[in-house]
Amino acid sequence: MAAQISSSNNTNRSSKYSSSSSSSAAVEDPIVKMLRQQMSFSDDEEEEEEVQVTRVPAAVAGALIVPVHHAPIVSSYNDRIRPLLDAVDRLRHLKVMQEGIQLPTIVVVGDQSSGKSSVLESLAGISLPRGQGICTRVPLIMRLQNHPNSEPEIFLEFNGKTVPTDEGQISDAISKATEEVAGKGKGISNTPLTLVVKKKGVPDLTMVDLPGITRVAILDQPEDIYEQVSEMIMDFITPEESIILNVLSAGVDFSTCESIRMSQRVDTTGERTLAVVTKSDKSPEGLLEKVTADDVNIGLGYVCVRNRIGDESYEEARAEETRLFERHHLLSRISKSMVGIPVLAERLVKIQAAIIVKCLPDIFKKINEKLSTNVEDLNKLPKHISSIAEAMTTFMRVLGSAKESLKKILLQGEFNEYPNETAMHCTARLAEMINKYFVDLQSNGSDHQTDNFLLEEIKVLEETKSIGLPNFLPKTTFLTLLRRKVKDISTIPFDFVENVWNYIEKIVVSVLMKHSDNYPQLLSSTKRAARNLIAKKKQQSVDWVNDMVEMEKLTDYTCNPDYTTSWNRLMAHENEFMNTVNNQPPRVTWMINIEGLGLIDVAHLRGGKALLREAFDVKMRITAYWNVVLRRMVDCMALHLVYSVEKLVNGEMEKEIINEVMGHQGNGLERMLEESPLVADKRQRLKNSIELLKEAKDVLGNIIDRVVANSKQSV
Repeated sequence: MAAQISSSNNTNRSSKYSSSSSSSAAVEDPIVKMLRQQMSFSDDEEEEEEVQVTRVPAAVAGALIVPVHHAPIVSSYNDRIRPLLDAVDRLRHLKVMQEGIQLPTIVVVGDQSSGKSSVLESLAGISLPRGQGICTRVPLIMRLQNHPNSEPEIFLEFNGKTVPTDEGQISDAISKATEEVAGKGKGISNTPLTLVVKKKGVPDLTMVDLPGITRVAILDQPEDIYEQVSEMIMDFITPEESIILNVLSAGVDFSTCESIRMSQRVDTTGERTLAVVTKSDKSPEGLLEKVTADDVNIGLGYVCVRNRIGDESYEEARAEETRLFERHHLLSRISKSMVGIPVLAERLVKIQAAIIVKCLPDIFKKINEKLSTNVEDLNKLPKHISSIAEAMTTFMRVLGSAKESLKKILLQGEFNEYPNETAMHCTARLAEMINKYFVDLQSNGSDHQTDNFLLEEIKVLEETKSIGLPNFLPKTTFLTLLRRKVKDISTIPFDFVENVWNYIEKIVVSVLMKHSDNYPQLLSSTKRAARNLIAKKKQQSVDWVNDMVEMEKLTDYTCNPDYTTSWNRLMAHENEFMNTVNNQPPRVTWMINIEGLGLIDVAHLRGGKALLREAFDVKMRITAYWNVVLRRMVDCMALHLVYSVEKLVNGEMEKEIINEVMGHQGNGLERMLEESPLVADKRQRLKNSIELLKEAKDVLGNIIDRVVANSKQSV
């Protein structure tokens, strides 16, 4: 009864994995469907084989032992899984995992001394290194292949070379290869070592054996050996494509095993974890309850095995294992679908087939996506320049295209190259700057003080009077007032020049960088030339503004008729002003509204202050003339800016960049032949990756073509 219960439990657990891929058969990928049909592994077939195993009576077990030993551990799936497994192994050999593409992998983990090596030896029929401490110090990729010849072929692949060996020397060969990869001592390395075993009777499996988990460093092991091993294990078992083969000793509490804790962290449901229980003969008490209760949630089930002892041959060890689970009063109660190396091998082969079938189309898709991305990135890299003539052609093309772009955005107001970057819509931004410049001049240069109206003008008239005819306004009076007003706004033009050229510099550098981005050799030269030229243009504008300000201070002149018109309009208020000041006729308010100046309070001018009429005249002249000055400063600034930018784009920039790139010796173009080390390294990495991915794509393409062809033939 116990055997029946355990068999049922294990079947349910082992079906978790297969059901996860079959539950969505209605929307299953066509390639996956054909792969599954080719593999033709079904639950019915599994159950039938399990029944055949449990049907063998103990009395006749001995008669069946010899033929089982000489037959392959798993024969029904080898021919079907081999092409798929070869394809995955080829991808692993190509190191596609370094491209971020995970491969279906059976990862063997276990605490130190859990019997991990014994299990692998039994599956492969070979001897692995043994000894105190960690024996596996690097990821050992074991590729097992059923071989028709009686003579096995065994070799190691590491550091780009292949080293043949034989069954008698394999342990020493692995130890020597490990030392070459990881160094002498007990330190570990992430560099993998591949062991290929082509031998008659072994299952077609590829597994990765990782160092055993140990918490305490011994001998010359690193103090952080636990952290190093843990990190390596987590790297391998975290991907969803990994199947975790957790090796547990029958004599320990499974829930306390470090390997179980690690697998539970990345596989909470247990659907990717298969447990193999070693040393069953040493601790048979309570083993049935352990593997049927499943307190640690092993989704793919348990398989109990017996370790090879002493000098037993593998055939003898398998015979003893069969006898143990048939005859032992406790172990014989465990379902035959859960015991023995042949059962473990069969289950691993089926699980491996299922995960490959499930992952292969997605791997193919990821390879295609990565290949497309890398090809696109390679095409974006600058073309490698091989001659001076090619360098000259490239340089002039870059310079010409940059010049055309600057013409469009700085002179013509076209921004189709930068439709969504408003900062690059330069004519609009420059117009906004000019408008703000005018507003700043007006707000800082206008006289809005009405409480001290005419007091400054009266004071200046008094200080500039001289011996001469009456009723003549001294020219000095007007110039003194004018110079004060010009001085008050003199910083505004300089600030404008600073801001506008800083903006133009950003635009010019941005455009030049965009067009020379594929040629790192040009970047520094063009940027330096642009900044040097902008600095010169800015200084020229500063000198021009300084002259403009000094000219406005020097004298008063305009031929603009608006001055006379404006002055006459303002002077029309003179009589009203004088009457208000003199209170004729008597007034309630001392306020007067003058066009352009607003409401003026003249109460402080009562009492017949001298020079009132002259001061009013000067004030109106200054007011009329100041409007002309401000507009002249804006108009001239706008013309100067447009003219300077036009010269910059159509001639000066090109000349400056050519001089900078060519250099004083005229050999600057030779620098374009020297590719940046970063670009050269990236180019080579992309080329290597593309070559690898193309080969990987061909590998998968060939296997999928075979599947499609076989599917058509079966129809």
